[in-house]
Amino acid sequence: MRISVITACYNSGITLADTLDSVSAQDFDGLEHIVVDGGSTDKTLDIVKTHGRRVAKVILGPDKGIYDALNKGIAASAGEFIGIMHSDDMYADPSVLRKVADYMSKSGTDGCYGDLVYVRRDEPAKVVRYWKAGDFEPEKFRRGWMPPHPAFFLKKSAYDKYGLYKLEYPLASDYELMLRMLYRHKVSCAYLPEILVKMRRGGASRAGVFNTVRMLRENYRAWTANGLNPSISTFLLKPLSKLGQYAARP
Repeated sequence: MRISVITACYNSGITLADTLDSVSAQDFDGLEHIVVDGGSTDKTLDIVKTHGRRVAKVILGPDKGIYDALNKGIAASAGEFIGIMHSDDMYADPSVLRKVADYMSKSGTDGCYGDLVYVRRDEPAKVVRYWKAGDFEPEKFRRGWMPPHPAFFLKKSAYDKYGLYKLEYPLASDYELMLRMLYRHKVSCAYLPEILVKMRRGGASRAGVFNTVRMLRENYRAWTANGLNPSISTFLLKPLSKLGQYAARP
Protein backbone atom coordinates (compact mmCIF):
# COMPACT_ATOMS: atom_id res chain seq x y z
CA MET A 1 0.00 0.00 0.00
CA ARG A 2 1.17 3.52 -0.76
CA ILE A 3 0.00 6.62 1.13
CA SER A 4 0.49 10.11 -0.27
CA VAL A 5 0.70 12.81 2.40
CA ILE A 6 -0.01 16.34 1.19
CA THR A 7 1.37 19.40 3.02
CA ALA A 8 0.32 22.86 1.86
CA CYS A 9 2.45 25.72 3.12
CA TYR A 10 2.91 29.45 2.79
CA ASN A 11 5.44 31.31 4.94
CA SER A 12 5.38 28.39 7.37
CA GLY A 13 8.97 28.72 8.55
CA ILE A 14 8.10 28.87 12.26
CA THR A 15 6.42 25.46 12.45
CA LEU A 16 7.27 23.54 9.28
CA ALA A 17 10.43 21.83 10.56
CA ASP A 18 8.43 19.94 13.21
CA THR A 19 5.91 18.89 10.58
CA LEU A 20 8.51 17.62 8.12
CA ASP A 21 10.46 15.82 10.83
CA SER A 22 7.33 14.00 12.02
CA VAL A 23 6.61 12.80 8.48
CA SER A 24 10.23 11.82 7.79
CA ALA A 25 10.29 9.79 11.02
CA GLN A 26 7.44 7.50 9.92
CA ASP A 27 8.42 3.81 9.94
CA PHE A 28 6.36 3.15 6.82
CA ASP A 29 8.04 2.45 3.50
CA GLY A 30 5.08 3.25 1.24
CA LEU A 31 5.14 6.99 1.92
CA GLU A 32 4.97 9.70 -0.75
CA HIS A 33 5.23 13.17 0.82
CA ILE A 34 4.23 16.08 -1.41
CA VAL A 35 4.80 19.69 -0.33
CA VAL A 36 2.86 22.43 -2.11
CA ASP A 37 4.17 25.96 -1.55
CA GLY A 38 2.15 29.00 -2.57
CA GLY A 39 5.09 31.37 -2.97
CA SER A 40 6.67 31.68 0.46
CA THR A 41 9.00 34.62 1.06
CA ASP A 42 10.46 33.38 4.35
CA LYS A 43 12.73 30.35 4.94
CA THR A 44 10.04 27.78 4.19
CA LEU A 45 11.78 26.27 1.15
CA ASP A 46 15.15 26.20 2.92
CA ILE A 47 13.50 24.23 5.71
CA VAL A 48 12.04 21.80 3.17
CA LYS A 49 15.56 21.20 1.86
CA THR A 50 17.06 20.61 5.31
CA HIS A 51 14.21 18.80 7.09
CA GLY A 52 12.22 17.19 4.29
CA ARG A 53 14.25 14.02 4.14
CA ARG A 54 11.36 12.05 2.62
CA VAL A 55 9.71 14.76 0.52
CA ALA A 56 9.15 13.21 -2.91
CA LYS A 57 7.77 16.26 -4.73
CA VAL A 58 7.70 20.02 -4.19
CA ILE A 59 5.08 21.95 -6.15
CA LEU A 60 5.76 25.69 -6.40
CA GLY A 61 3.59 28.59 -7.54
CA PRO A 62 0.77 30.86 -6.47
CA ASP A 63 -2.52 29.31 -5.47
CA LYS A 64 -6.00 30.35 -4.37
CA GLY A 65 -5.57 29.25 -0.77
CA ILE A 66 -4.95 26.11 1.22
CA TYR A 67 -7.64 23.99 -0.43
CA ASP A 68 -6.43 24.88 -3.91
CA ALA A 69 -2.93 23.86 -2.80
CA LEU A 70 -4.24 20.56 -1.42
CA ASN A 71 -6.03 19.90 -4.72
CA LYS A 72 -2.75 20.40 -6.58
CA GLY A 73 -1.05 17.92 -4.30
CA ILE A 74 -3.78 15.32 -4.66
CA ALA A 75 -3.74 15.67 -8.43
CA ALA A 76 0.03 15.06 -8.46
CA SER A 77 -0.06 12.13 -6.02
CA ALA A 78 0.59 8.48 -6.87
CA GLY A 79 -0.60 6.89 -3.62
CA GLU A 80 -3.62 4.64 -3.19
CA PHE A 81 -4.63 6.66 -0.12
CA ILE A 82 -4.37 10.38 0.60
CA GLY A 83 -3.60 11.96 3.96
CA ILE A 84 -3.41 15.67 4.81
CA MET A 85 -0.66 17.00 7.06
CA HIS A 86 -0.91 20.76 7.65
CA SER A 87 2.28 22.76 7.95
CA ASP A 88 1.85 23.36 11.70
CA ASP A 89 0.72 19.84 12.67
CA MET A 90 2.64 16.66 13.49
CA TYR A 91 2.03 12.94 13.56
CA ALA A 92 1.65 11.67 17.11
CA ASP A 93 4.45 9.10 16.76
CA PRO A 94 6.55 7.38 14.06
CA SER A 95 4.14 4.45 13.70
CA VAL A 96 1.04 6.39 12.58
CA LEU A 97 1.15 5.70 8.84
CA ARG A 98 2.04 2.03 9.40
CA LYS A 99 -0.95 1.67 11.73
CA VAL A 100 -3.21 3.40 9.20
CA ALA A 101 -2.00 1.14 6.37
CA ASP A 102 -2.47 -2.00 8.46
CA TYR A 103 -5.93 -0.90 9.58
CA MET A 104 -7.04 0.00 6.06
CA SER A 105 -5.87 -3.39 4.78
CA LYS A 106 -7.83 -5.19 7.49
CA SER A 107 -11.00 -3.07 7.32
CA GLY A 108 -11.21 -3.01 3.52
CA THR A 109 -12.86 0.42 3.66
CA ASP A 110 -12.19 3.37 1.36
CA GLY A 111 -11.43 5.72 4.24
CA CYS A 112 -10.46 5.84 7.88
CA TYR A 113 -9.87 8.41 10.60
CA GLY A 114 -8.49 8.51 14.11
CA ASP A 115 -8.25 10.84 17.08
CA LEU A 116 -6.46 14.16 17.35
CA VAL A 117 -5.05 16.24 20.18
CA TYR A 118 -4.67 20.02 20.14
CA VAL A 119 -1.39 21.30 21.52
CA ARG A 120 -0.02 24.71 22.41
CA ARG A 121 1.57 26.51 19.47
CA ASP A 122 4.68 27.40 21.45
CA GLU A 123 4.80 24.16 23.46
CA PRO A 124 3.65 21.24 21.26
CA ALA A 125 4.25 18.70 24.04
CA LYS A 126 1.42 20.35 26.04
CA VAL A 127 -2.01 18.90 25.18
CA VAL A 128 -4.87 21.34 25.71
CA ARG A 129 -7.76 19.54 24.04
CA TYR A 130 -8.56 15.97 22.95
CA TRP A 131 -10.76 15.23 19.94
CA LYS A 132 -11.94 11.65 20.44
CA ALA A 133 -13.71 11.04 17.15
CA GLY A 134 -15.67 7.88 17.98
CA ASP A 135 -17.12 5.13 15.81
CA PHE A 136 -18.28 5.90 12.29
CA GLU A 137 -22.02 6.38 11.80
CA PRO A 138 -23.01 8.55 8.82
CA GLU A 139 -26.12 9.86 10.59
CA LYS A 140 -23.88 11.47 13.22
CA PHE A 141 -23.32 14.25 10.66
CA ARG A 142 -26.88 15.35 11.44
CA ARG A 143 -25.87 15.77 15.09
CA GLY A 144 -23.01 18.14 14.28
CA TRP A 145 -20.30 15.48 14.07
CA MET A 146 -17.39 15.25 11.64
CA PRO A 147 -14.08 13.34 11.62
CA PRO A 148 -10.90 15.28 12.44
CA HIS A 149 -9.67 16.40 9.03
CA PRO A 150 -5.89 16.00 9.65
CA ALA A 151 -6.54 12.47 10.96
CA PHE A 152 -8.64 11.50 7.92
CA PHE A 153 -7.35 9.24 5.13
CA LEU A 154 -9.23 8.52 1.91
CA LYS A 155 -8.65 6.52 -1.25
CA LYS A 156 -7.55 8.63 -4.17
CA SER A 157 -10.17 6.87 -6.29
CA ALA A 158 -12.87 8.57 -4.16
CA TYR A 159 -11.43 11.98 -5.08
CA ASP A 160 -11.31 10.90 -8.72
CA LYS A 161 -14.95 9.84 -8.60
CA TYR A 162 -16.56 12.49 -6.40
CA GLY A 163 -14.28 15.51 -6.71
CA LEU A 164 -11.68 17.49 -4.80
CA TYR A 165 -11.96 20.32 -2.26
CA LYS A 166 -14.33 23.09 -3.34
CA LEU A 167 -12.84 26.56 -3.19
CA GLU A 168 -16.14 28.31 -2.51
CA TYR A 169 -15.86 27.16 1.12
CA PRO A 170 -12.74 28.97 2.41
CA LEU A 171 -13.34 27.91 6.03
CA ALA A 172 -15.33 24.70 5.65
CA SER A 173 -14.10 22.97 2.51
CA ASP A 174 -12.84 20.06 4.60
CA TYR A 175 -16.28 19.68 6.20
CA GLU A 176 -18.03 19.88 2.82
CA LEU A 177 -15.70 17.26 1.35
CA MET A 178 -16.23 14.78 4.18
CA LEU A 179 -19.98 15.40 4.18
CA ARG A 180 -20.05 14.81 0.42
CA MET A 181 -17.91 11.70 0.56
CA LEU A 182 -19.17 9.98 3.69
CA TYR A 183 -22.78 11.10 3.98
CA ARG A 184 -24.00 11.91 0.48
CA HIS A 185 -22.06 9.28 -1.46
CA LYS A 186 -21.77 6.70 1.36
CA VAL A 187 -18.03 6.10 0.89
CA SER A 188 -17.09 3.35 3.34
CA CYS A 189 -15.11 4.49 6.35
CA ALA A 190 -13.84 3.12 9.67
CA TYR A 191 -12.59 4.52 12.97
CA LEU A 192 -9.06 3.75 14.14
CA PRO A 193 -9.14 4.44 17.92
CA GLU A 194 -5.65 5.90 18.15
CA ILE A 195 -4.28 9.44 18.49
CA LEU A 196 -2.86 10.07 15.03
CA VAL A 197 -2.11 13.80 14.92
CA LYS A 198 -0.96 16.64 17.16
CA MET A 199 -2.54 19.86 15.94
CA ARG A 200 -1.28 23.27 16.99
CA ARG A 201 -4.04 25.60 18.11
CA GLY A 202 -4.93 28.38 15.71
CA GLY A 203 -5.18 28.21 11.93
CA ALA A 204 -7.42 28.97 8.97
CA SER A 205 -10.60 28.19 10.92
CA ARG A 206 -9.51 29.76 14.21
CA ALA A 207 -12.10 30.63 16.82
CA GLY A 208 -13.99 33.90 17.15
CA VAL A 209 -17.59 35.02 16.78
CA PHE A 210 -17.15 36.28 13.23
CA ASN A 211 -15.41 33.12 12.01
CA THR A 212 -17.92 30.92 13.84
CA VAL A 213 -20.82 32.61 12.05
CA ARG A 214 -19.03 32.34 8.69
CA MET A 215 -18.26 28.69 9.37
CA LEU A 216 -21.87 27.84 10.21
CA ARG A 217 -23.06 29.59 7.03
CA GLU A 218 -20.61 27.56 4.96
CA ASN A 219 -21.69 24.39 6.77
CA TYR A 220 -25.31 25.11 5.83
CA ARG A 221 -24.36 25.74 2.20
CA ALA A 222 -22.41 22.48 2.20
CA TRP A 223 -25.60 20.58 3.03
CA THR A 224 -27.88 22.37 0.59
CA ALA A 225 -25.35 22.31 -2.26
CA ASN A 226 -25.21 18.53 -1.89
CA GLY A 227 -29.00 18.25 -2.09
CA LEU A 228 -29.31 17.47 1.62
CA ASN A 229 -31.80 18.88 4.11
CA PRO A 230 -30.24 19.51 7.52
CA SER A 231 -32.14 20.36 10.68
CA ILE A 232 -31.41 23.43 12.78
CA SER A 233 -30.03 21.13 15.49
CA THR A 234 -27.20 20.11 13.13
CA PHE A 235 -25.71 23.60 13.36
CA LEU A 236 -26.57 24.21 17.01
CA LEU A 237 -24.91 20.97 18.07
CA LYS A 238 -21.77 21.39 15.95
CA PRO A 239 -20.09 24.08 18.11
CA LEU A 240 -21.50 22.57 21.30
CA SER A 241 -19.96 19.20 20.46
CA LYS A 242 -16.50 20.72 20.89
CA LEU A 243 -17.01 21.49 24.57
CA GLY A 244 -16.41 17.90 25.62
CA GLN A 245 -12.97 17.99 23.96
CA TYR A 246 -11.69 20.24 26.73
CA ALA A 247 -12.71 17.80 29.47
CA ALA A 248 -11.53 14.64 27.68
CA ARG A 249 -8.05 13.24 28.20
CA PRO A 250 -5.92 11.00 25.95
